[in-house]
Amino acid sequence: MSVSGTKATLSAPAKKLKVVMAQLDFLVGDIPGNTALVIEATRRASTEHQADIVVFPELCLTGYPPEDLLLRPSLDLRVAEAIEQLRAEKLEPAMVIGAPLREGALLYNGAVVIEGGEITGRYFKRFPPNYQVFDEKRYFAEGSETLNMEIRGVPVGITVCEDIWKEGPVEDCAAAGARLILNLNASPYDIDKRARRKALLEAKSRDNRVSIVYVNLVGGQDELVFDGGSMVFDHSGVLMAEAPQFEEGLYPVEFLCEHHCQPVSRPRPEEPSLEANVYRALVTGVRDYVNKNGFKSVVLGLSGGIDSAVTLAVAVDALGKERVRAVMMPFRYTSSMSLEDAEAEAVALGVQYDVFSIEPMYDAFMAALAEPFEGTRPDTTEENLQARLRGVLLMSLSNKFGSLVLTTGNKSEMAVGYSTLYGDMAGGFDVLKDVPKTLVFRLANYRNSLSQVIPERVITRPPSAELAPDQKDEDSLPGYDVLDQILNLYVERDFSADAIVAEGFDRADVERVIRLVDINEYKRRQAPIGVRITERGFGKDRRYPITNGWKSGK
Repeated sequence: MSVSGTKATLSAPAKKLKVVMAQLDFLVGDIPGNTALVIEATRRASTEHQADIVVFPELCLTGYPPEDLLLRPSLDLRVAEAIEQLRAEKLEPAMVIGAPLREGALLYNGAVVIEGGEITGRYFKRFPPNYQVFDEKRYFAEGSETLNMEIRGVPVGITVCEDIWKEGPVEDCAAAGARLILNLNASPYDIDKRARRKALLEAKSRDNRVSIVYVNLVGGQDELVFDGGSMVFDHSGVLMAEAPQFEEGLYPVEFLCEHHCQPVSRPRPEEPSLEANVYRALVTGVRDYVNKNGFKSVVLGLSGGIDSAVTLAVAVDALGKERVRAVMMPFRYTSSMSLEDAEAEAVALGVQYDVFSIEPMYDAFMAALAEPFEGTRPDTTEENLQARLRGVLLMSLSNKFGSLVLTTGNKSEMAVGYSTLYGDMAGGFDVLKDVPKTLVFRLANYRNSLSQVIPERVITRPPSAELAPDQKDEDSLPGYDVLDQILNLYVERDFSADAIVAEGFDRADVERVIRLVDINEYKRRQAPIGVRITERGFGKDRRYPITNGWKSGK
């Protein structure tokens, strides 16, 4: 015998509930398009999966993050029209949709439940985040109420993203009798995020004895990439269903609801390697940035080095070889090895490939500068001129053919300023902006494990910008294995110089690297955006003043 509420029942059959996780890619600002996507997905969930509930990601009607679009005077009207359109469809499944919702003078990051053409529930996110890339308190007020409601006879609690990371919302839903929590998310990818989410959801579901459906956004939005990876945990903290990362889709999960809502286990995707996951994040970021912004194609400088080789491979995997153009721009210091390797990469990936020497242009500039430069010795000025001439060529091709220029600088270079303003930094999107150099090598090996597209000697030869005779990166920097560890501690973990030295690093190396990071903030402010894959990218995560007198010793 079991007891539910105040009435005893004998051998009552468990209630079945079919929940579909709508892991989809929405375009920020396109409220009509996003609304149409919600309607189409709900219809498919109903016909293909016999859904009772379809759960969409956080702020799916506006896309995430909408940023200052939330301040537009017409926002409320557009959202209201979208919700009215969803109501008018009178679709069979209950829809749980993320949207900005206004109450009085305050705007909330909310969720709305629509059943049979009626709004049956509204929820306001209680913990709008304001750290790393998040700036929600600029726009949203904090909700204070719990939403528990019956959907198809099952007590369900609704929460939004950050609410599940904090103490309160899940606990309150469980205390009010919810057996199932639906959590709407727009949680951006970083290398370690997946493991943190799983650990959190395991603890929250187990401690509160509720099953949790975690639905996440997928796709790229400017520098952010959302990896999807929607999941379901049962009331004992066991992972029962998991959607693949970086793939749009409708993922159904059936629940048997009696004392608890027990999800029926589904096959789960194989856990990818770190390199495979990062590579897919880069591909997703490039694909969505190019396509959502309406670029026909991309163009990049192919140097024969590892950074441009990995960038080319990502671009082709994201867009197809027909939409990618590679340009080799040799100079007198360019080695025959670089020429051969660049051509081999272009041929292996099947892209359009051009070779334009910058020698005549360089000579013309130096002739024009002969008088003011008279009596001076060659230095980085002449090296930077080479990079800037290449930037002019690429930008001209961009203007003429409507192609986006992909820059190829990695995070290690961006950190210490080993890049040229208006030269190799000239372009619209930096694929490797948040990828440390040591990880670039690993990504090259990973991509070659799928098909050999990067010559082995590109991976094994010492890195060089080839802007001077016999130049190597390590002539003026610690080796990348050491440099990336120092940068991780200083940039991503906020260690002081003394604290990094205490970890076993040479003080001279540490102080030189930190000084380079600090004095090159002005360059990073002018750099193109790029895919964020760490918790502390050079962008919204890390906002340091250019002009400052801070000393980083302690």
